[in-house]
Amino acid sequence: MMNSAKEWLTGDDFDDDDNGLDGFEGRPLFEHYRFTVDKGQSTMRLDRFLTARLEDTSRSRVQQAAASDYILVNGLVARSNYMVKPLDEISIVLPFLRRGIELLSEDIPLDVVYEDDDLMVINKAAGMVVHPGHGNYTGTLMNALKFYLKDIPDKEAALAHRIDKNTSGLLLVAKNEQAHAFLAQQFFEHTTKRVYVALVWGNVEKDEGTVDAAIARDPKDRLCFTIVPEEKGGKWAVTHYKVIERIGYVTLIECRLETGRTHQIRVHMDSIGHPLFNDDRYGGSKIVKGVIFSKYRRFVDNCFSIMPRHALHARLIGFVHPTTKEEMIFEQAPPEDFTRVLEKWKNYSTNNEG
Repeated sequence: MMNSAKEWLTGDDFDDDDNGLDGFEGRPLFEHYRFTVDKGQSTMRLDRFLTARLEDTSRSRVQQAAASDYILVNGLVARSNYMVKPLDEISIVLPFLRRGIELLSEDIPLDVVYEDDDLMVINKAAGMVVHPGHGNYTGTLMNALKFYLKDIPDKEAALAHRIDKNTSGLLLVAKNEQAHAFLAQQFFEHTTKRVYVALVWGNVEKDEGTVDAAIARDPKDRLCFTIVPEEKGGKWAVTHYKVIERIGYVTLIECRLETGRTHQIRVHMDSIGHPLFNDDRYGGSKIVKGVIFSKYRRFVDNCFSIMPRHALHARLIGFVHPTTKEEMIFEQAPPEDFTRVLEKWKNYSTNNEG
């Protein structure tokens, strides 16, 4: 990956998946340039406006950046043909830190499930941001890893994939370039094993099924993703799900990822009418199924307070080790907030049958 915005914007080898990692399309974006359009600016296409203001940058390069959701106007993704208006706020955001911003080393406890010279498997707590992002450069998993590896020469952490801030569970980290490249190839070829457990709203009708629906960033809200046909820019995404237990107005399911798109499980389950329990981005943080009684509303609110995040946990990860070439599989049970809410639903369902 290139090291500066100028190199990226003037380079010749750009590809939207230039790192070859399916699991990295959700990587954080860092603001490199910001422009406020003058009051007297006449209307002009966005690509022409930026080409005139960025040194040594071609119009086609700007168009590629826009096609990859790297150009924002007033906080929303904008395409090359957007007509710039007076006082528009235009940002160019790229998937790497600006030069001069150093990753800070922070003594943050880590739950290390496995570690050797090449890699680590970490059980990430819900609420921990994985990688520093715009306006959020401390308190992340990467800050913690830099401190953790500070006394080990030639070791530097690199994420093999990502999980959302409020998703708990297993995360694979490479400790050297060779290991990272080997693991990255497995994610790119979809040969890794990734299994999640989720609590979703409603009674999932089929015992098992597959959601095969392409995903893209939502043009109305760049923090969300939505179903978009591939011919209109969506990225191929497949989630296989299986019912573990039906518990009244919610269902506990297992999800196996064939691809690793950003928010994939959350978007896919919402698309079939079963948003994740307490998912504030995709409609799960309100009562979706159930009765109208105030007692039930209090019960659901209490569950939300116990688990103030979406009910998703990365339970299993499997991969081939970069050095030994042996298949490795790790499993981790859901954390206490997840299990407490699950038990509350079971008790409620048992005591309110019929």
